[in-house]
Amino acid sequence: MTAIDPDTLNAEARRARLFTRINKADTWFKVLGLAWITPILKAAAGDNPRAQVGEIWRLLGVPLLAIAIFIVGWAALAPKVQTSLGAIPGPAQVWEQARNLNADAQRARAKADAFYERQDMRNAKLIAEGKPDKVRQRSYTGKPTYYQQIWTSIKTVFFGFLIGSVIAIPLGIMAGLSPTANAAINPIIQIFKPVSPLAWLPIVTMVVSAVYATNDGMFSKSFLVSAITVTLCSLWPTLINTALGVASIDKDLISVSKVLKMGTYAKITKLVLPSALPLIFTGLRLSLGVGWMVLIAAEMLAQNPGLGKFVWDEFQNGSSQSLAKIMVAVFTIGIIGFLLDRVMFALQSMFTFTENR
Repeated sequence: MTAIDPDTLNAEARRARLFTRINKADTWFKVLGLAWITPILKAAAGDNPRAQVGEIWRLLGVPLLAIAIFIVGWAALAPKVQTSLGAIPGPAQVWEQARNLNADAQRARAKADAFYERQDMRNAKLIAEGKPDKVRQRSYTGKPTYYQQIWTSIKTVFFGFLIGSVIAIPLGIMAGLSPTANAAINPIIQIFKPVSPLAWLPIVTMVVSAVYATNDGMFSKSFLVSAITVTLCSLWPTLINTALGVASIDKDLISVSKVLKMGTYAKITKLVLPSALPLIFTGLRLSLGVGWMVLIAAEMLAQNPGLGKFVWDEFQNGSSQSLAKIMVAVFTIGIIGFLLDRVMFALQSMFTFTENR
């Protein structure tokens, strides 16, 4: 019998451990939309390089080629389309405006820092002169930067999304557990689910103006109008998927809960939610996507200082650079929407065992 070299065994063991780590990391690469990293790592580790090159081409090369074709087509066709603001900007013009927006944000931040530095020096001087009663702390009131507008939109959509989730999940559980509750809730879903945010916005604006009479509260009226509009348009996917997930629970499990005489709270937390969680997260992902789309229209009309207002202001501005800035906002909206979906899918992967992508 031929003796097996211990060094060979150790090398094979190390290689097996390496592939195990790569396969574990692959789960998170897929969650983050970076599945193309796995075949690169496997090829570097010596796992059938030819097959891995094919996977790299499929997962990375094909998407990059499609993006390149899109950019080339865009650059070729854009100058041929004339609008009231001039020709449609190509990739170079849009990139230039993206850089300009970044430079404007840096200048605005420098102005804000200088303002607070002067304020601190003035207040320190007043304290040194024995006049602490004249010390004042004022906020910088300059125009919000592009990054601040992005952050405002993200805060608004998450606020509306969280309110919608708090409403939709309990109602979905009720509808899934009780045929009577489902019969009561279903007509409301069917009536209000198709309603456009443009229809909700005037109603929400009037209600918020009547109920929230002050502008000195924790939230501005425009923020609340946008967030509530997001809530009204985005809660339906979560409600429907939660009801479906709860209603799809194995009836034998329900029977077991009755035999064990589980209370309503224990049945929901220990049986219903764990079983329905994959569909609930699917509804949450859909709701967040809907909310992000709705938000831009809501901010345009409510004048909430986010990306929607930025697009509207640039459209009203009508300068030669406005169209390129609007296209920067379009790409920003799309990229953020993708990242929000990846965040929700990462949470779904942490709490469920679903294989949906």
